[in-house]
Amino acid sequence: MAKIHHFQVTFDCADPERVGRFWCEVLGYVAPEPPEGFDSCDAYSASLPAAERNTWFAASDPTGAGPRMYFQRVPEGKVAKNRLHLDVRVGAGLVGEERLAVLEAECARLLPLGAERGQLLLADGENESCLNMQDVEGNEFCLD
Repeated sequence: MAKIHHFQVTFDCADPERVGRFWCEVLGYVAPEPPEGFDSCDAYSASLPAAERNTWFAASDPTGAGPRMYFQRVPEGKVAKNRLHLDVRVGAGLVGEERLAVLEAECARLLPLGAERGQLLLADGENESCLNMQDVEGNEFCLD
């Protein structure tokens, strides 16, 4: 049997810190600690040449259960639909109106953070309802 390795989810983006902090809020993840010798990540960033600032951001599950999220700056913008997206499992185990209420409540929490609401896909007898969303740079995800 093959060994299962830990993995991280990497986002290409224009503003790694902004996107990373958004996902910290969505998932309850935490930002990295500042490097040794610095009292904050902002102080560390200020010590770098301008071209090296905000080139990456990492976010970790404080429980250690979820994968590390890594956000890296790339020069090109998003031009097409994601081939991969995250399903944020806020309604797992719920059905019907109870599930819809949880999806809507989470959507309402994320909109002020910069998320954009997409299409609500209602249960069809095979799949439960989910809500398509986009993060602060237009990356698709689902509230599921």
